[in-house]
Amino acid sequence: MKGKLQTISAVMLTAAALSTNVFAAESGSTLDKVKSQGYLTCGVSTGLPGFSNPDSDGEWKGIDVAYCQAVAAAVLEDKEKVKFVPLTAKERFTALQSGEVDVLSRNTTWTLHRDTALGLNFVGTTFYDGQGFMVSKELGVENASQLDGASICIQSGTTTELNIADYFRKNGMSFNPVVFDTASQTAAGFDSGRCDVLTSDTSQLYALRLNLKDPSSAVVLPDIISKEPLGPVVRQGDDAWFNVAKWVLFSLINAEEYGITSENADDMLKSNDPNIQRILGVDGPKGKSLGLPDMWGYNVVKQVGNYGELFESQVGSGSPLNISRGVNALWSDGGFMYAPPIR
Repeated sequence: MKGKLQTISAVMLTAAALSTNVFAAESGSTLDKVKSQGYLTCGVSTGLPGFSNPDSDGEWKGIDVAYCQAVAAAVLEDKEKVKFVPLTAKERFTALQSGEVDVLSRNTTWTLHRDTALGLNFVGTTFYDGQGFMVSKELGVENASQLDGASICIQSGTTTELNIADYFRKNGMSFNPVVFDTASQTAAGFDSGRCDVLTSDTSQLYALRLNLKDPSSAVVLPDIISKEPLGPVVRQGDDAWFNVAKWVLFSLINAEEYGITSENADDMLKSNDPNIQRILGVDGPKGKSLGLPDMWGYNVVKQVGNYGELFESQVGSGSPLNISRGVNALWSDGGFMYAPPIR
């Protein structure tokens, strides 16, 4: 039976990859599609503060949302030309494979399986994260080694499920999974006492804690049990769109490195620094090789900001999450954020 299941699984994965390639071949470049329809279709979460979440006016906010706005600014010269499609963890890859969305920007972990067998390409990393645990302060738990036998709320269809199983097996511990379909359901289960522990990416734990009846009643443990590089995803077989998606992200990071912000972008157009000139499209390769307007980089930074601005306003010190830059700082500041040069 196990062999049959493995065979069926392999066939399904192959079919998914083939359907992706067929979609790409039949529909042509996603870049042409986006230009023709006049807007970008962006797959986001069903609601995660700091990453993709509608505000009180129904406007989508968050670092994942800002990335899609940056793509729209680069391609269509207007960051507002984005249609956001909320997707659960289970729905997200199918929506991208089928062409329902042009790009998936939804706190999604980059893994080998997802980057190969599903017919998808990860653009890069917008947030370096790791899986952790949130517990009620009343339990008096100080670290993950004290969680043996705990009931744990988990969101289905995520890397969280495999990570938690690996961690407990490796450490000779047991746990009782309480599984939900969405992040909000998982948090509600924890809040209502359905489980002792909520596990997810650490950034998500801080976001979900904000929506608890009493956020101060829960604490995020210091343990990190996995690597979770989160980033946007596009379909394989469409290099033109993949290039655009990559270099928009790289422009955000490079802009921060060279001190270009949404506030000073106009003044920076007069800079004599060749690196700044190339980022803003004043000189250098400009937009021809990407199929974009020459000033695509300027449009991105002027309308959306650089990576540092996005981080601080959406998840950092300027947001309720107040997450420190840590490894998400620029490489020059001891972090992991590093982008190839625009030249």
